[in-house]
Amino acid sequence: MVKNNSFLMVSQTLRAGFSYLQVLLFMKSNLTVAGTILIIILLQLFVALFNDGFVLIHDEAMWQYIGRNWFRNGLVPYTGGIDNKSPLIFFIFGLSDWLAGVNYWIPRLLGTVAEAIGIYYLFKIANYYAGRKAGIIAITLYGLSLLWRSTGGKLVSFTETYATLFIILSFYHYLTAQNSRKYFISGLLAGLGCGFRLSALFGTTAILVACFKRDFLSAILFIAGWLTALAALVLLAGAAGIHLNDLVYYTFSDNFGAGSTTDHSLVWKLESFFNGFFYSEIVLFYPFIAAYFFIKREIDAPGWWLIFTVIGISAIGIYAHPHFKEVLPAFSLTSAIAIVYLVNEYNIPFKPTVWIIWICFFPKFLEPIVALKKLISGKKQHLEAICQAQQSNEEAEKELGIWIKYHTDKKALVYVAGYGARVQAYSERMSPTIFFNVTQTKGAKERLYKDLSNNNPQLILIPAFTNYNQFVQPDIRKFIENMVSKEYTFQQCIYGYGIYRRK
Repeated sequence: MVKNNSFLMVSQTLRAGFSYLQVLLFMKSNLTVAGTILIIILLQLFVALFNDGFVLIHDEAMWQYIGRNWFRNGLVPYTGGIDNKSPLIFFIFGLSDWLAGVNYWIPRLLGTVAEAIGIYYLFKIANYYAGRKAGIIAITLYGLSLLWRSTGGKLVSFTETYATLFIILSFYHYLTAQNSRKYFISGLLAGLGCGFRLSALFGTTAILVACFKRDFLSAILFIAGWLTALAALVLLAGAAGIHLNDLVYYTFSDNFGAGSTTDHSLVWKLESFFNGFFYSEIVLFYPFIAAYFFIKREIDAPGWWLIFTVIGISAIGIYAHPHFKEVLPAFSLTSAIAIVYLVNEYNIPFKPTVWIIWICFFPKFLEPIVALKKLISGKKQHLEAICQAQQSNEEAEKELGIWIKYHTDKKALVYVAGYGARVQAYSERMSPTIFFNVTQTKGAKERLYKDLSNNNPQLILIPAFTNYNQFVQPDIRKFIENMVSKEYTFQQCIYGYGIYRRK
């Protein structure tokens, strides 16, 4: 009798769950916004948390290292490590390390929450312009496109996520503004977006243009809010001990010129432009965007938003996958408005239209499925001996970092040559130089040589894989090799790195 009751309870639970799933998947006539967002959140968590090797991405490792030095060692950003990002992202990763040690799941959970909020407010924006149907289509387009590899689907913890969220919130407050306070709040939110990422200036400019088209006073209030946010962030940075000149230099000035992240040939930039805008899923938006401008026959606020964010990506000129997150809200909004117009104008059934969008825009999962299979199987690679590989291995770098942690004392200085931020992060050891990850501008190299000369590390790790010679400039490699030959003894090669211990 007990078994029958248990079976009945399980059956009823499964049946109820299946019925709810049917609603969420639009198999019922009642299309729910909450259901759509819930599905997208679950998909985002699957993409973000199940990555090959279950490790920090290279950029995440840099921010984790800097954040850890901030929270645990009292070294504020730009004194305990350099990257060209805002202190706000270092704060998130430092807090994550303080709460749970070296991990990637807390920042990605926070990024997923930020995306969910952005998706919801994009629904409200689309609903304002063209009704509930447009809202549902907008969040479907936006939510699914966030999961693409070409838009940095698993890179949900990056600065673009937060900058884009605040621009969406800013746009919503501008759109629904009926008093001075709303315009000020809109500017305040845009300023917070710029605090996470300077490229948010382009979305901010679009909203400012829209404000000017309404009236001069609203634009002034928007600017006042924006300046207030930036002033507050600068004051907070100063109170934390971050120098203003360091903030400006490392987040802006040092990102241009020879050896910087933007130092690429015109051919490279053109190839990256076409790869990003034409040889990816982004092209799925273009027919609907074209229809939007044809229908409107003018450039309105969503149109300016789209145009300025595209200009923003092109002005940076790197066309990295996560950069495309910033164009997705405007692409999704304009496309949704156009689709609903066509649905209403030509009496196209709405439900099949939504299904077609899901089929066309659904991401092509591969890495999370492989990672899930690896997790279930419990099989591990034998990574210790990979010393002749073409390029680094993410999981091997994590294992090497852990190996260093257990083979050095806590206060040991460890220098990892090249792009070894992941090793540095998992080792939980300090680098002897603020440029713990290779940066190849003139000023960075001078500081690197000075730091290494003054702070002799206990261990120096040199990559054995061939792309180290391809991507790290000869003068940096030569300096490190000379230092090793004079003062260090080769210990072993493990996990793709030669390990040299100080004599």
